[in-house]
Amino acid sequence: MRSTGLHLIAEAGTNHNRCVATGKKLIDVGRAAGADSVKFQMIWPEGLYLPKFYADGVYSESEVFAQRAEGALSPDEFRELAAHCRATGIAFSSSVFDRTGIALLDELDVEYIKIASCDLNNSPLICAAAETGRRIILSTGMSALKEIEQAVMDVRATGNDNVVLMHCVSVYPAPTERMNLGFIDTLRSKFDFEVGLSDHTESRIAAAIAVSKGVTWIEKHITLDRASSGFDHAYAMEPESFAQYVRDVRVAEEACTSPRDKVLPEEATVRQRARRSLYASRDIEAGETIREQDVLVVRPEGPLRPNDLPQVLGCAARRTIHQYEALRWDALEAAAKSCADTLATETVG
Repeated sequence: MRSTGLHLIAEAGTNHNRCVATGKKLIDVGRAAGADSVKFQMIWPEGLYLPKFYADGVYSESEVFAQRAEGALSPDEFRELAAHCRATGIAFSSSVFDRTGIALLDELDVEYIKIASCDLNNSPLICAAAETGRRIILSTGMSALKEIEQAVMDVRATGNDNVVLMHCVSVYPAPTERMNLGFIDTLRSKFDFEVGLSDHTESRIAAAIAVSKGVTWIEKHITLDRASSGFDHAYAMEPESFAQYVRDVRVAEEACTSPRDKVLPEEATVRQRARRSLYASRDIEAGETIREQDVLVVRPEGPLRPNDLPQVLGCAARRTIHQYEALRWDALEAAAKSCADTLATETVG
């Protein structure tokens, strides 16, 4: 698996459409694109939905319950997908919505457990996940700051302090201009945890901005075909688009990484061409005093900087300095202490 400061989740969700082979293809898409993990959603409807609705003395069947039941994978099928992740070298995990999912992820020894935005106010579920001791990824869509604070308290109450807070706007798809990315700064300043982005937009702009704000986790929905039937296909990214998304996010990550030195090696070459230096505007004989009209402040970069001009003026030439020759301290005789003090500080480049 790729080692990086930014963990990128390929969110397969339920886009397997109850087909293990499709799930494996989604894993392969995430791995090929360079994601760090592939995440599914362990939704068994009895742990999330009412099977029937009651109103005015009459029961009616829940369509969403039936749809989720029809599209659900079994625990053994998830085990098979996790094995495929191990075989192909990418981490496996899932969002969980009940204790069955938590127990299965704990068994599979996952790196993290995801709590979806819909359960940020579900303290029993959050605590059950946190009690595994594993990293907890909390999505914060639809949540006020006080609700996020409570969820964090729930995790910490179990003795688990390994939390990632995912900024999220629970609109599908979410317009980039409505992503409220400034809230990332609030999460970073308010909580001493890593912060990420659950990106439901259809572009790469929000992710790039989030990286510039210091997020260390990003998740993005993927699909094999956006035209497929199901809950999450329509706003997910197909393989080619997702691969480009990952490349762009990695470039943004690199662009926001501070190098050891401010001036890059590539910049040093440009600097030599673009910076100015001090040159003789005429032949200056030995013993002559340097005047302002005797000096050109032009490209390319040379031994003396434009800022050295005040110290150069009034100095005498130690030897003949030819027209267009770069001025150097060792060719100048100090005429004043300010000039003498700089003789040992000549900087080339």
